[in-house]
Amino acid sequence: MAAALRPDVRFLFARPAHFLALGFGSGMAPWAPGTFGTLAALPLYLLLHALLAPLPLLALLAVSFVLGIRWCQVAGRALGVADHGAIVWDEIVAVCLVWTLLPQGWLWLLLGFIVFRAFDILKPWPIRYFDARLKNGFGVMFDDLLAAGYSLLLLKGLQWLA
Repeated sequence: MAAALRPDVRFLFARPAHFLALGFGSGMAPWAPGTFGTLAALPLYLLLHALLAPLPLLALLAVSFVLGIRWCQVAGRALGVADHGAIVWDEIVAVCLVWTLLPQGWLWLLLGFIVFRAFDILKPWPIRYFDARLKNGFGVMFDDLLAAGYSLLLLKGLQWLA
């Protein structure tokens, strides 16, 4: 495997898979690229939410997950690290799933963002287990899907209590 590269603008635009896997460039942030990728998901989510009903939006997210496996695999191979920090498509799809399944409103968007980032960073079991063992495009996407699941469990519990 090649040494890990630090992506630049040339890399970003070299292939559509790079552009998408790096979250339209948000993953190139010099620090906290996962957080910047999650932030980049917000305008995308707001646009999709305005254009699509929940069921078609969920279908689009499922397709985005499947395509993201390939995009992340291509970008990770080119960068020399399967789950390079600059790859943030996984965060984008996962947090959009969280937001789609929560009540609407800025409070829920904020809570979804914070809770998702916490689970994505802390990686409680089994997220950490799969993150350590699945080193391919599916692994990149899957651990964030688990973080989204944990986020939804916590936030739906909070919604039920409120």
